[in-house]
Amino acid sequence: MIVDDETPARQRLRDLLADVATEVPNAVVAEAANGLLALAAIEELPVDVALIDIRMPKMDGIELARHLAQLEHPPVIIFVTAYDAYAVQAFELNAIDYLVKPVRAQRLAAALHKVNYSRPPMAPQVLAQIQQGARTHLSCHERGRLLLIPLPEILYLKADLKYVTARTASREYLLDESLTHLEQEFSERFIRLHRSVLVAREAIAGFEKSATDDAETQWQALLRGIPEKLPVSRRQWPLVKSYARQFSS
Repeated sequence: MIVDDETPARQRLRDLLADVATEVPNAVVAEAANGLLALAAIEELPVDVALIDIRMPKMDGIELARHLAQLEHPPVIIFVTAYDAYAVQAFELNAIDYLVKPVRAQRLAAALHKVNYSRPPMAPQVLAQIQQGARTHLSCHERGRLLLIPLPEILYLKADLKYVTARTASREYLLDESLTHLEQEFSERFIRLHRSVLVAREAIAGFEKSATDDAETQWQALLRGIPEKLPVSRRQWPLVKSYARQFSS
């Protein structure tokens, strides 16, 4: 699969793959202009190798790789980059292959020769270090399918044992992620209410006094679109009380 937002770049890779087909037999089964389209395509057909551009609209190549790593049979990924020197250095350190544009036929053939279908997918923590900025989607593997959850739809994130629950207005999703790492990555979008709960700032509709006798949670956050109320710990209240002032005025 070839993933690049520029049509000429995709065509060049297709032509180069045809040029090296005698040396490295291959078949292009899909093309996509961004990560979202690539994930939709891979749901419909098996892909062994993905040639992925790094900078693309809607979902870039690094985020795409993070989602692909969750698949039961993820493709081997070869990144393609024009000028992201920071990424090239990271790939070298972590043995992730890459191609620098303009791609040359022999360099492409060499990368394909190194493909090892039995190797494990790239470590999520490595990809997280490489990525600049936060992801646009979270993902979970459910009943053999990879489900994407757009960040703007997530109302809160709640830690429960080894999983994190992402709640939208319509349903819950189980994520195999750390609440602490999610807080670091999405600090501008979410605020911590409790040791086990992050809430989207825009999802807060107001606050009210807790009806329980729990001295640890004297306040609750009211959310837009769902009836649930989330506890606010005494420790976190000073950080979120500015919201309380907004809704009491």
